[in-house]
Amino acid sequence: MLFNSYEFLLGFLPLSLGIFYITGTYSRERAIQWLIAISLVFYAWWRPVNVLLISPSILVNYGLARTMLNLGERRPRISNTLLWVGIAFNLTFLGYFKYLNFFEATLNDVLGANMVLTELILPLGISFITFQKIAFLVDVHAGRIRSFGLQDYCLFVLFFPQLIAGPIVHYREMMPQFQMATCQFNGRDFAVGITLFFMGLFKKVVLADAVAPYVTNVFASASGGQSTSFLFAWLGAIGFTLQIYFDFSGYTDMALGLARFFGIKLPVNFNSPLKATNIIDFWLRWHVSLTRFLTAYLYNPLVLALTRRRAAAGKPAFSGRNTTLGAYVTLLALPTVLTMFVSGLWHGAGYQFLLWGLLHGLYLSVNHAWRVLRPRFWQGPSYQRLMMPVGFALTFTAVVAAMVMFRASTVTAGLRIWRGMLGMDGIALPGAVLHRLGGFGDRLMTHGVIASGASGSEFVALAGWTLLLLAIAWLAPNTLQMLSMYEPALGVKPLPDRWVAWRPSSGWAIGMAFVAVCGILSLGRVSAFLYWQF
Repeated sequence: MLFNSYEFLLGFLPLSLGIFYITGTYSRERAIQWLIAISLVFYAWWRPVNVLLISPSILVNYGLARTMLNLGERRPRISNTLLWVGIAFNLTFLGYFKYLNFFEATLNDVLGANMVLTELILPLGISFITFQKIAFLVDVHAGRIRSFGLQDYCLFVLFFPQLIAGPIVHYREMMPQFQMATCQFNGRDFAVGITLFFMGLFKKVVLADAVAPYVTNVFASASGGQSTSFLFAWLGAIGFTLQIYFDFSGYTDMALGLARFFGIKLPVNFNSPLKATNIIDFWLRWHVSLTRFLTAYLYNPLVLALTRRRAAAGKPAFSGRNTTLGAYVTLLALPTVLTMFVSGLWHGAGYQFLLWGLLHGLYLSVNHAWRVLRPRFWQGPSYQRLMMPVGFALTFTAVVAAMVMFRASTVTAGLRIWRGMLGMDGIALPGAVLHRLGGFGDRLMTHGVIASGASGSEFVALAGWTLLLLAIAWLAPNTLQMLSMYEPALGVKPLPDRWVAWRPSSGWAIGMAFVAVCGILSLGRVSAFLYWQF
């Protein structure tokens, strides 16, 4: 069931909240059980078999976690074994459903094998659920979780606002909230929740979905083997970057709002990443919970193990400005590239996703190298004055270029878009557009711009939406900033009061009513959130 659908908005959500609030006035325990039940219904809505596929995994993970909890520190070897069994089980479960066909196709490509690919039912949100369960097992093993029951575990795993596409949450940041929740109607939580929800709906169905058809045409043309000229390639690449930006930002706001209806605050997961001035900053703003997970459970343990190995061999560790090339490669570049490779693989079973992840690994490694080397020869205020705008432009360009592979159906299609972005397939404008430009159009043609048979109206629409969405992404405050006085997400601190600060007032009520109406009237072109495929 989509958040941006009539059945969810007019049926599932009002019924879920109404019974939750009514039940909560009599029995908090029954309200929690109702929340688990409706989360299962939500998960089963598209395919009831989803519940049958995911339930055994939930029970196995619960059993392993309970056993580790009961063992405590008395049997560390058995506990360690159970942890690795749990991690292997979860990765195998994920790998079978999501990567089996990719693995078989790769063998066919590399070895010339003739394996027949099997059509598998991919459980919804399997990547998010898998990472969340692995984090839970690691936290139990580390002693960060001291007690839990089956009901608490099911609530943690199945809570529907973040079930399908995150954020990836930790048990210790969610369960204290559930334990303190009154499970009754709260006017302030409801006002914050409905504001977040309809802001997110507007971003998704009015902004992201509006530019989507024009972006699809550009990438479909590349997938069909056609060359892509300079302007079309850049507009398609930037257009998709903005589409997924507002799509994911919209989903995140809606998830935050839905959780807030139940009195729960989810962690920050999206914080204006296109305003980042370097790629490290970008990943601290984009899909924050995934960055947090990969850093804590993959990057940090890997760096720690490699550091210990270098120390045992008598080799220098990472030491700021005095870092050696070997230490940089071993302790920073290698773990970074490997972590982002896993990120790419997690996002999708395809060569293009792996290339996207490796590109970001390279970006991050270069950024870290610059942070090590730059203080040796360039310091002072001149650096900030120059590098803020330069870093912003480089980061945006790098992100847009990598996003081509995130969107392309194949690596070959992505390479065609890249060729166009480099100007290798010429510069073209629709003939109708050149004709409308009059004498200026004639001068453009004398300088090598050619007339194409592409639709002039589609080109203008794509260009117009791209400029509008860029202006919003770069200049407008985000929802976390606007609602900061009411902690829209965990850890958001109040910002100085400004005219854009949201407050429960009649003016904001009228404004949000307009946003809600625009969103609801646009539901006729319902489309799934892009991150739901992961």
